[in-house]
Amino acid sequence: MDTTDALADLTPVAPPKTRSRSRRRSIGVLIVLVLAILALLSQGLLHSLNYFETVNQVFAGRASVGTKVIRLEGVVKPGSIERTSSGATFTLTGSKNEAVHVAAHGSPPQLFQANIPVVVVGHFTSATSLDFDGTQIMVKHSSSYIAAHPKRVKAPNGSTR
Repeated sequence: MDTTDALADLTPVAPPKTRSRSRRRSIGVLIVLVLAILALLSQGLLHSLNYFETVNQVFAGRASVGTKVIRLEGVVKPGSIERTSSGATFTLTGSKNEAVHVAAHGSPPQLFQANIPVVVVGHFTSATSLDFDGTQIMVKHSSSYIAAHPKRVKAPNGSTR
């Protein structure tokens, strides 16, 4: 026999194993990462939304609100605004003649006045009280918004601002 025949082995060789296991592992890791990113984004978006409670909603579920910090929306009652050394006190009213007394600390915004909708950030002084301790007053709609949409925002007396 020739030595070249002995060296040239012509038996079929099995192909190398595919890396399907590592490919599946990589796909699994990518899926987990995508799900984690989606979960973080959704939580971030949910926590960045700022909802407010209306005076009517607070009266309907006063026990559930307690003394936690909320955003309270209502219309400033005419004649109720009193400027104080620490800010202002006023009454917020709802559509069913409910009223909440607000003691707000800090300067009210320039557009703050009677008969306009405002949102006040703060908390009730006790779990059963209707006295609201506010830390920030936000005028709900600017005059340009109301001028552009006169039928959307009206004061209780029917006037628009």
